[in-house]
Order: sequence, then structure tokens, then C-alpha cells
Amino acid sequence: MSRPILEVIALHPADAIAAQAGGADRLELVTDIAAAGLTPSRDTFAAVRSAVDLPVRVMLRASDGFAAGDAAALDALCAAAEALHAEGSDEFVLGFLTSDNGVDLPAVATLAEVIGAGEGVDESRWTFHRAIDNAADRDALRKQLADLPGLDAYLTAGSARGVDDGLPTLLAEAGRAGTPGYEQRIMAGGSLRLDHLPALRAAGIDAFHIGGAARPDGWSGPVDAATVSQWRAALDSPVPVG
Repeated sequence: MSRPILEVIALHPADAIAAQAGGADRLELVTDIAAAGLTPSRDTFAAVRSAVDLPVRVMLRASDGFAAGDAAALDALCAAAEALHAEGSDEFVLGFLTSDNGVDLPAVATLAEVIGAGEGVDESRWTFHRAIDNAADRDALRKQLADLPGLDAYLTAGSARGVDDGLPTLLAEAGRAGTPGYEQRIMAGGSLRLDHLPALRAAGIDAFHIGGAARPDGWSGPVDAATVSQWRAALDSPVPVG
């Protein structure tokens, strides 16, 4: 079995370099963390890609919250996504909800098409992010998205309040792995702590996402390679039995 995936949020090349040095497997590249992470520039993506050899999943989100916005806003986001794809990005993070917290399937499907999901051997892969934790019906959302090309993971805490509250939901969903709507990997993230890992790993969850947890000085400070190494060591330890 391959080792668990450790994904780390990066804001710039220095973060990316530290995350790679600490043993991260993948980056989520965002800007404007005060708005919970928005789409970075094409130049930032190019600089990060040149700095490290890790896979980079690029956030596609233009404003705080989980709405795609009006037609003009979606067109602008599609243009940004197309530019990033042209720059070489083939991994993304996205997710949109309607005003009643259902999945905004047209917006998600449009972006999936723009980034090249479903284009055969070179198709883009993407994560549906924590919009799922704010959805009115998680199960319905999963089943509506099940057939979209390129979707291979859900970034989720199980609750909008974080893993502490969402742990039972994560464990229950892990138990449904492989059933309709649950074929995609669960990537646990959202106020994730090291002490959450034993229960999550015992349930079969094998992908983990950290942001602030990789920054001892908070979001005003950079990713710390030694802190990432602590997470890497914890994930490389044997899965608890019992």
C-alpha cells in the first residue's frame, strides 16, 4: 500500500519549498487566505512549479464563500482557469453551492470542462473542496457529482466547524467507500490535528490536508519544514489496530 498523502497549503514558492523539504506529497496553491483561499495568479503558479517537483492543486475560487457568482463572475473564473491550464496546471480544487446550499452543478461542470477534465490520458484531476461541509445534503451532493470527469477527492472535515465535530461523519463516509457517490478519496482537512489521525487512519482514510497546522507562527508566518516533517512521521507510522 502506498503511503498516505499529505497535502499542504502553499501561498508562494517559499512555502512550497518548505513543504517539500518536510515531506509533503502535494500542494494546494491559493492566495488571499483571509478569504479562505482564492485563485492564485498564473505567475505564482509558474513560480511554484519551477521551485518544486510536487504536484500542485490550484484553487479555483474568486471570492469568499461558496457561490460561483453571476454569469460574468463565472466567465472570469473560467478565463483564469483556462490561463492556468495553459500554463501547465492539470490539478485543481473547486466547489460551488447554490443559495439553498445545494451543489451548483452547472458551475462545477463548466469549470471541469474548461480545465480539461475528461480528456483521456491527460485529463485534469480535481478536488471538490469544503463546500461539501456547508451543503444541505452531503449524500445528495456526492451522488450528483459522481459522474463528473476528473473528480477524484473530497476535501472535508465532515462539518463546517472542523474535524472535531465532523469526525463521526468522516468515519461513516469512509465506511461507504466504493459505493455509488463514494468512489472518490476522502481528504481529511479543516482544523485537523495530529491526535485525529489514529481514528481516521484506522477507518481507511489515507489523505490529509493541513494549512495553519504547518505554520507555527500562524498565517502571518511561512510553512515550517520541521512541522511538516512531524506530520509526515505521524503518517508514516503503522496504522493503529484495535
